[in-house]
Amino acid sequence: MYSDKHWRDMMDLGIVHFMAYPIIQDDDPDMILETARKIALDDFFQVLEVRPSQHQGVIDGLKQIAMTSHIKLGMGSQPPLLINQLDINSLDDGERKKAVDAVKNSIDQAYELGCRICAFLSGPDNPEDRDSAMAAMVDSCVELCEYSQSKAGDGEPVWLSLEQFDDTIDKCSLIGPTPRAVELADRVKEQVHNFGLTQDLSHMPLLSESAQEFLAPTVDHLIHIHVGNALMEDEHHDAYGDKHPGFGYPGSENDVEDLVRFLETLIYVGYFDKELPTDRPIVTFEVAPVGDEDSDLLIAGTKRAFQQAWAMLGA
Repeated sequence: MYSDKHWRDMMDLGIVHFMAYPIIQDDDPDMILETARKIALDDFFQVLEVRPSQHQGVIDGLKQIAMTSHIKLGMGSQPPLLINQLDINSLDDGERKKAVDAVKNSIDQAYELGCRICAFLSGPDNPEDRDSAMAAMVDSCVELCEYSQSKAGDGEPVWLSLEQFDDTIDKCSLIGPTPRAVELADRVKEQVHNFGLTQDLSHMPLLSESAQEFLAPTVDHLIHIHVGNALMEDEHHDAYGDKHPGFGYPGSENDVEDLVRFLETLIYVGYFDKELPTDRPIVTFEVAPVGDEDSDLLIAGTKRAFQQAWAMLGA
């Protein structure tokens, strides 16, 4: 029974720094480093996922924090793409180049910070142009993977990991439903090897997919996991859509029992047993405070939810 094992024997647990604390804009270097240090002091976490920064002091500070605390860093390129409304599958070559260049900057920082994975997301879906957008998306992914390979020298390159988002409710992304994600990964990996998928429990209800429908078809491409929550009950609520409230938030979709089913499915499909670009399988919490919620309390509650879920595995 997996609950008899400690999760440390199977995975590295992480947290998305720029969601847990309200610093997604990269406009407060002191706060970025202060909150990163706070997480690094907590040995519950082995991975800290950060966004690219325009401040060299932040990059240097994160490197020092990681080196001293022995925490691993992951790179998330989603914030610059979303904040600047960049479309990596745009049919306008100039617009697509802006998005590709933003992710290349994230790759550069991933190498500087010693990250193994750089996660990103697709642009919006337009059903009328979907085939052309998929072709553009493939081209962008291949270009990014080749760029990463060019920076690796004789070492193993940073891997690009495309995160699935919803396609109808909030982000309305091309990727998107699981069959589309698998198609993309198949096409990209015909040309490059350092590509995979990130899947997020938060996005599963937004896509109206079960854990089996979500995870089983993608396992050959799956290299990175996020776990979190979504709220779909009230479209006027501040947390509606892809806002990542804490587990069990009133009116939300995911609580401890849903996390149990998700973890059980990850075990069943073999995520924890497969060869990955990281030293160990990564499961990262992606939670964000709603309103005036306290980030530290939210993180504490998330840890308790995970520990309860792990104890319930196989029950």
